Amino acid sequence: MALDLSPDELLSTTRSVRKRLDLGRPVPRDVVQDCIEVALQAPSGSNSQSWHWVVVTAAEKRRALAELYARHFDPYIALSEEAAPYPSGDPRADAAPRVSASARYLRDHLHEVPVHVIPCQWGRVDGADTFAQASFWGSILPAAWSFMLALRSRGLGSSWTTLHLPSEAEAAEILGLPHDKVTQAGLFPVAYTLGTDFKAASRIDSSRLVHWDTW
Repeated sequence: MALDLSPDELLSTTRSVRKRLDLGRPVPRDVVQDCIEVALQAPSGSNSQSWHWVVVTAAEKRRALAELYARHFDPYIALSEEAAPYPSGDPRADAAPRVSASARYLRDHLHEVPVHVIPCQWGRVDGADTFAQASFWGSILPAAWSFMLALRSRGLGSSWTTLHLPSEAEAAEILGLPHDKVTQAGLFPVAYTLGTDFKAASRIDSSRLVHWDTW
């Protein structure tokens, strides 16, 4: 199924989907493969194409990854809710309760999401300088975002999560991944969405964020 979305509609309505993931509908392998094929057209530094994609469908592995995610979720969400850094009227403040509730839902149901996709990059940049870090992440993030856009265009959704990464080495062991040679960029829960009528989100006014010629 291809949704009838213009490029701007696709870019502005690809949301982080948690509560509206259809946990009971299977996701065909070829659909995930098609989305990865789209992602592989993204640019990478020096055309290295050093990405790898771990697609997890086995229930016991999804549950093990979800347990790692949950281990780090509660301290993180408690800290973020306690901080409450946004003033009243800020769109981020208005959205915070919904985002927290949605995140808690995913924490409780991550193991039920039919497919987990972990985008990876060959190599590690632990302790590297800004140039090396920017070059490394700039070679996987465009492909990962293209993957999310490809999902949306086909009626599926996901959410870019990173909370399993404090236990990255344990996740690597679960997946048989060479942790000393490969870096995990996140964990994407993938499922069809309950409805496809996603809208553009409320964002900070661009006048506060755009700087012409100087900060």
